[in-house]
Amino acid sequence: MVQARPRSGAGAVRPVVVLLGVLALALNLRAALTGYPPLLETARADLGIGSGAAGLVQAGAVLMMSAGSFAAAALARAGRERMLGVAVAAIAAGSLLRGVAALPALIAGSALVGLGIGVAGVLLTGVVKEHLSDRVGAVTGAYVVSMMVGATVASAAAVPLAVVLGGWPGSLAIWTVPAVLALAVWIPVAARIARARTAAAATTEAPPVPDREPRVWQDPFARRVACYMAGSSTIFYGWVTWLSPLYESLGWSPARAGLLLAVWTVAQIPAALLMPAAAERRGRWRFWASVSVLTSLAGTVGAWLLPAAGTPLPVLWAVLIGIGVGAGFPLGLTVIAWRTPTPARSAAVSGLALGVGYLAAALGPVLMGVLVDVGGFGLAPVLLVVAAGLQAVAVARIGDRAPGARREA
Repeated sequence: MVQARPRSGAGAVRPVVVLLGVLALALNLRAALTGYPPLLETARADLGIGSGAAGLVQAGAVLMMSAGSFAAAALARAGRERMLGVAVAAIAAGSLLRGVAALPALIAGSALVGLGIGVAGVLLTGVVKEHLSDRVGAVTGAYVVSMMVGATVASAAAVPLAVVLGGWPGSLAIWTVPAVLALAVWIPVAARIARARTAAAATTEAPPVPDREPRVWQDPFARRVACYMAGSSTIFYGWVTWLSPLYESLGWSPARAGLLLAVWTVAQIPAALLMPAAAERRGRWRFWASVSVLTSLAGTVGAWLLPAAGTPLPVLWAVLIGIGVGAGFPLGLTVIAWRTPTPARSAAVSGLALGVGYLAAALGPVLMGVLVDVGGFGLAPVLLVVAAGLQAVAVARIGDRAPGARREA
């Protein structure tokens, strides 16, 4: 187990208080994004736009997540905890803006939501590194599950909320509420951290100036984790977009295909909770990351070569893919926290990794769509197999935690 390092001011704020704030924020890091696809066709018809334009709204939000991730390390210099609150405020503002039934408002609001999610996701890794470093794997798994819960609730509730609230704009705008509630939890926590840090700085000698670290893109470890995240994101967003259409093309009803996607989502939750914690317990990141890659690859190859629409096999493929992608994302964040020396470096590396990952997330489903048009579903999953291969190479190159790290027997 990695032991927490003494950090300036961190001891004055109880870790459980920081954890509660992190979980409250994490609930908002996918909800506003996943609440839109179930309403896409309704919004498209209401606004009088084409399917391509409606789909580009979501792609634009994911691209803004990438931009926010790349920018987050620089923004953190203004205060990691403060800027985390600003990022979630951007999610709240973007959600509220999407309550206006107009295409410019939908585009601008979605972009603001994506930007806030991208910045917040990176800054959270620095907060966990600084304040919760003795249980990085478990904490990372917990806040990723919090993200999943928010995403699942938003997706499932989108249409019923539209009925209750009088249309799709109200359903999109309602996600302002949990973002504001998360800010109400986080702002006092951030203020306490800032006061503790100021008090500690006034009573201790200034720390020595560290040697200048290489720019993040010059760091081989950062590039390897970026490749890992690119592979993981391509598989996740590829299947979230195309798993249901694959089985609908084989004769399944939309409701039955949607249920298969729900099974895929549920399978991610225990994987996200358990596998990073297991990797942390004995310092065997490479083993558990390999398990994650192999399970998602097995499910992908199964769904590709043996979809078996009239048998129980599709459920097995969905579960395997769900386990792989469910554990893949938090394992990537966990190894960043283990292998970076400071919260600032952790944020810089995660900014590069998540930025590249979200860029792949935006482009992967589009490329799969092109392959579907060219060769049908017999060709499209090739991209996901290639992504799994990229992940596997990255896992082998990353290895386990740095030499000398303490482990729990």
